[in-house]
Amino acid sequence: MNSNKADAIALVEHARAIHERVITLDTHCDINVKNFTDSINYTQNLESQVNLPKMIVGGLDVAWFIVYTGQDTLSDEGYKNAYDNAMSKFDAIHKLVEDIAPNQIELAVTSDDVRRISAEGKKVAMIGIENGYPVGTDLSNVEKFYNLGARYMSLSHNGHSQLCDSNTGEEDDVWLHDGLSYLGKEVIKEMNRLGMMIDVSHPSKESMRQMIELSKAPIIASHSSARALCDHSRNLDDEQLEWMKKNGGVIQTVAFQTYTNTEKNDVRNKAIKDIRKEVAASLGAKWYDWSEMKTMSEEDKEAFYDVRGKIIRLADEKAVQIEDFPSKVNVSDFVDHIDYMVKKIGLKHVGISSDFDGGGGVDGWSDASETFNVTLELVKRGYSEKEIEQLWSGNLLRVLDEVQAVAKKIQS
Repeated sequence: MNSNKADAIALVEHARAIHERVITLDTHCDINVKNFTDSINYTQNLESQVNLPKMIVGGLDVAWFIVYTGQDTLSDEGYKNAYDNAMSKFDAIHKLVEDIAPNQIELAVTSDDVRRISAEGKKVAMIGIENGYPVGTDLSNVEKFYNLGARYMSLSHNGHSQLCDSNTGEEDDVWLHDGLSYLGKEVIKEMNRLGMMIDVSHPSKESMRQMIELSKAPIIASHSSARALCDHSRNLDDEQLEWMKKNGGVIQTVAFQTYTNTEKNDVRNKAIKDIRKEVAASLGAKWYDWSEMKTMSEEDKEAFYDVRGKIIRLADEKAVQIEDFPSKVNVSDFVDHIDYMVKKIGLKHVGISSDFDGGGGVDGWSDASETFNVTLELVKRGYSEKEIEQLWSGNLLRVLDEVQAVAKKIQS
């Protein structure tokens, strides 16, 4: 065996040993309640990017399951529907950890829980809320969600909520609150009081500025990357990164192709669109781009999501056979964002997320079973075991600890 090959094997073995020792934590995994039933659930290797078999294969220890609600009208009817939708997702997560697979996965609400459950050889579930819309106009819902296990919440998603403006306002420069609404400010205070992390991944830049000003605890961006490398409103610019550093928070770099390298992703999507349409038709479905999905109802969106992963996978298999086909955004492109932010604001403010089952995934980390490839890329770039542990879970859990310590002070 030549020395190059021996070195490569040794590097992989070294990375694998690190991967097994550190706690790997992904702050953003979307869910579909249809996958949390007695007959179809995460004990099976479903088409979903995250489930227990895939987590076991890839060595992903902690998945933050997301209570996501799409933005609708700011009306009593809208709030009621959003609340019902949120509760169905809380119920699904609790069903998984309490009824379906309690011997395989357990819910954590503190960093001590994470370490204890992980040491017992089980997978760890945590809960984040994407969009504060289900809070409605009732502040007591924040505590209700906290008591159900939610440990972070973003106050908006795509579109302005009753609590704050969204990053999507950049498109037409139309804003509803110029940052936080009065109720949004009350929600921030309540999150501080309870010990729930404030997530700034979807809110507008001005909303983020006001949240940091108001919050007595550090904040997180649960799934965003660096705007300097990819100019998308979902990413944080250098000024926002500096705010994050001063605040003591953490930005969970997201493996979402459009937020990692838009140009590369656009070239690939344009080339593969017809193949995806063909594959979709063969499955009795229709292919929709992100822009088309914006106008779809939540029901149609969920139905499309059921088959979207399969369409992408089969189209990718066809594209591989075509010579010089445009390449996909990959793990290396993703880790470029980690590198950039580590250099810019320091390692202690950077973490990792996938946005799996919500559009996330890059070539090499296309689902939870490939989680090791992220650690391998970090090792290749010279990160130490301690640094990799911080990126994977240490930094995020430190912020959770600090947020919960602030809550204790406020409560006393």
